[in-house]
Amino acid sequence: MVLAVAAYQVAGWAFTHLRSFLGLVFLAWMFSISIEPAVHALTRRGLRRGAATGLVMLGVVLLGIGLVAAFGTLLVDQLAGLVTSLPDVVTDVVDAVNRTFDTRLQAGEVVDSLQLTPSRVQQIVQDLTPGVVGFVTSVIGVVFQVLTFLLFAFYMSAQAPALRDTVSRRFPPRQQRVISLVWDITVEKTGGYVFSRLLLALLSSFVTAVFLLVLGVPFWLPLALWTGLVSQFIPTVGTYLAIGLPAVVALAGQPADALWVVVFGVAYQQVENYLIGPRITARTVHIHPAVALGSVIVGVSLFGPMGAFVAIPVVAAIEAVVENYGRRYELVADEPPAARVRGRWRASLRHPR
Repeated sequence: MVLAVAAYQVAGWAFTHLRSFLGLVFLAWMFSISIEPAVHALTRRGLRRGAATGLVMLGVVLLGIGLVAAFGTLLVDQLAGLVTSLPDVVTDVVDAVNRTFDTRLQAGEVVDSLQLTPSRVQQIVQDLTPGVVGFVTSVIGVVFQVLTFLLFAFYMSAQAPALRDTVSRRFPPRQQRVISLVWDITVEKTGGYVFSRLLLALLSSFVTAVFLLVLGVPFWLPLALWTGLVSQFIPTVGTYLAIGLPAVVALAGQPADALWVVVFGVAYQQVENYLIGPRITARTVHIHPAVALGSVIVGVSLFGPMGAFVAIPVVAAIEAVVENYGRRYELVADEPPAARVRGRWRASLRHPR
């Protein structure tokens, strides 16, 4: 009993101190299965798996470097400007609401309730733009984490068949085939789900950025990235949360622009749901919106923001396994209530008590 309690405490202590590292490894695994469709396509063309993984990862890294070089400075400047102008944005929105609906809201009280005081905003800006020493330290830490992430992701993808065989050898022959099949289902379905979500988020961000830029909405780049990521990785309510922030920022400038932003968000969501989404997610796991929303809430409660990102892929893997191994029975047709009552009445007449 004492040993069990000690082991539990040691495990809890280790998990607490290794939480960030374990999260990084898990994200590397998620990334490795996300690029699995591309790696598998290259291996079918005769390329070795290690070379295929390296080629795909090199393409992803070059794409990331290109995006940072093209939009990195603009994104940081717009993000810092958005945070700095938050009190003014809230004040303009409150004034527009008072003029439109003839209300008497106090802008100062709204700003204070949101804790957008000048000292708080200054602290947020300082966190976004650290000093020289903090910047160098942050860069070194980010570079180390990125290299660690890429290293684990490379080996998890390049050595995926060997890793699967190593795990399978730990089990009896009767269970090895089941483990291998479950492994393949998890990688294929979960990887396809994550890849499709990332692709839809990228497409949504691009289309939203173009629309906001043409409309003249300030801070269009961070707002577009917010819209793309939130709408794809937060189920059910993510679409409304995603389009709400750009609409509020647009409302601070021109109320008509806010209406156009909402109309655009609703219209694009319909196009994505009925035209784009089904084509991209045709081979992935379809999760019920209520299940997806519940998994995100549980993930956030257990692991914070990272839990929101990984909750749906984990549920997708579980649902894929259950779908393939779960047993279903034919549904017995039930009689309508009226016919059931008439049948009982006739039976009572034929066999009175």
